[in-house]
Amino acid sequence: MAINLQKGQREVINAPQFTIGLGWDTNSASTGSAFDLDTSVFVLGDNKKLLSDSHFVFYNNLKTPDGAVQHSGDNLTGDGAGDDEQIKVDLSKIGTAAAEICVVVTVHDAENRRQNFGQIRNSYIRVLDGANNEILKYELEEDFSIETAVEFGRIYKRNNEWKFEAVGIGMKDGLDFFLNKYN
Repeated sequence: MAINLQKGQREVINAPQFTIGLGWDTNSASTGSAFDLDTSVFVLGDNKKLLSDSHFVFYNNLKTPDGAVQHSGDNLTGDGAGDDEQIKVDLSKIGTAAAEICVVVTVHDAENRRQNFGQIRNSYIRVLDGANNEILKYELEEDFSIETAVEFGRIYKRNNEWKFEAVGIGMKDGLDFFLNKYN
């Protein structure tokens, strides 16, 4: 049975291979432009910086050099039920220098399209084990009325144990903010 997390809550991940699923729906009364949310993953070292440029995983770089983190590809609409984007993680392949995997979702071209997370509902991040059983889930219940980027969650290593933290922090910024923060 899955554990439903609250913001800030942490839980051990006891699966060497798992999938991070992210989902959302757009409000029907939107700006008239299609919504394109983008999931990005930053594989960081102990210094909270990217291990290399290739450890920034997104729609134009679908996997890390070691193959430990793989993005399913960009869903341009978010239509349909279930996960809109997925990230597969294999901790048996991840380099020893990796200490954290940060998962961020941004609204593509938010300023020009006049879009933000206030127009998004039913947002969640979940972790599925190798057999596709949901083991953790965090539903973002906050109203991010002006935010255009949200750090959904992070997976980090402490005492040789990997844990998931439900973050749910939004900001009125884009992907550049995270690139500057983690480079």
